[in-house]
Amino acid sequence: MTLTLVTGRDGKLSAQEYPEVAESPRFTCALGGAYGATLAVYGAVPILHSGQGCGMANAQGMTYASGLNSGGPSGTTVTPCSGLIEEHVVFGGEDKLRRLIDSTIQVMKGELYVVISGCVPALIGDDVDSVVAEFKDRAPVIHVKTSGFVGNGFLGYNHFLDAVIDGLLKPRPVEKKLVNLFGIVPNQNIFWKGEIRTLKALLEGIGAKVNTVFSDFGSLGSLERIPAASLNLAFHPWAGAEAVKKLEDKFGTPFEALDFVPTGPKDTSELLRLVGRRLRIPSRKVEAFISNEEKYVYRFMEYLAEMFMIAMPHSFIAAVADSRTAIALVRYGANELGWNPELAVVTDDPPEWSHETIRRRLTEGLEGPGVPRVLFEYDSHKIRQELKAQPLQVILGSSQEKYIAKTENEAHHLSVSYPTYDRLIVDRSYAGYRGGIAMMEDMSHSFAGPS
Repeated sequence: MTLTLVTGRDGKLSAQEYPEVAESPRFTCALGGAYGATLAVYGAVPILHSGQGCGMANAQGMTYASGLNSGGPSGTTVTPCSGLIEEHVVFGGEDKLRRLIDSTIQVMKGELYVVISGCVPALIGDDVDSVVAEFKDRAPVIHVKTSGFVGNGFLGYNHFLDAVIDGLLKPRPVEKKLVNLFGIVPNQNIFWKGEIRTLKALLEGIGAKVNTVFSDFGSLGSLERIPAASLNLAFHPWAGAEAVKKLEDKFGTPFEALDFVPTGPKDTSELLRLVGRRLRIPSRKVEAFISNEEKYVYRFMEYLAEMFMIAMPHSFIAAVADSRTAIALVRYGANELGWNPELAVVTDDPPEWSHETIRRRLTEGLEGPGVPRVLFEYDSHKIRQELKAQPLQVILGSSQEKYIAKTENEAHHLSVSYPTYDRLIVDRSYAGYRGGIAMMEDMSHSFAGPS
């Protein structure tokens, strides 16, 4: 086997000659997104039809870089994988996949088995759907087509939802006030577990019922319950958007495109009022819950206010994060902390049709004197150059900005987006009423108290 290294002029890669080359992008491939979504469903077992390297690269690069997490009971080295090699490229990998599914069902206890096919099966034309269909009578098995070249991990999450809707869901009686939560992408959103837990508690606080789909103990039952919802909520400008539209077409379930998970009391209260109206929950019940939560959070903000007013008044900030995280933190910083957002770098490579919505969310409805410049970029080198050109006091980004913030910007830094490997995140989040306090707690060590 001969390996040829392609270079540009003078032996160097050029962004102009090879625009598809990016330094340290901020997402995994589509296979990784579907893999992460499968691991987030309790009791689901992923079966990778790919090379071994695809599995290990995504297992370690996806989970570890999402706040030092592991893949759980069916993740990393435990995950069944067909381990395709050159032989299968020539002769096909269907027989090996067939044996793998059979042995996995026998050996690994699961409520749902998810076959995730990568680049090689797509290139050689393996009929994975036919192989999967052979096992329908033995166990719940679905197939997610996620060749890595079709897109990134957020798109892989979309493909997972597509496979669930097409291969698993059937009409069910609608449950009054039941909502599904979509758009919180496991691992790519590093606070996904805490965000789901927080949203569930908030919505149940006003009288809604919540089917979280991911991270709960419902497993197959939670997935099958999706068509019973009265309302679907999409907390992302584009990941999950197609799924809620498809669910409306197929089962008649209305949806709200919310674009982000709110941080702090102002946006959280607006979310609860909106959901309350859509579910026809009495406004007095919603307002009573909001009043209690706002009273609590503003009381506890008093303990932090003096420190932030003295050390970080009207700070100029940059957010380097996936679209929904950037929106939430820019709005919270501008509207509740008095910060001045200078730059918002959107790193999840959103499709063109979503750019205007994201830009509007990042620039409209801010209470400060200015709005951030919005940049859609995931190349770490280009992001570094943009940050160096800004006079910043705070950088909310990934671990890749940590040392840049310290040495080149002399700014305070907090890892809030993928990849994050300088802090452990289990169910921590910055969502909801108390999320802002949690973020301020996490930031304070960098500027408060003796060094």
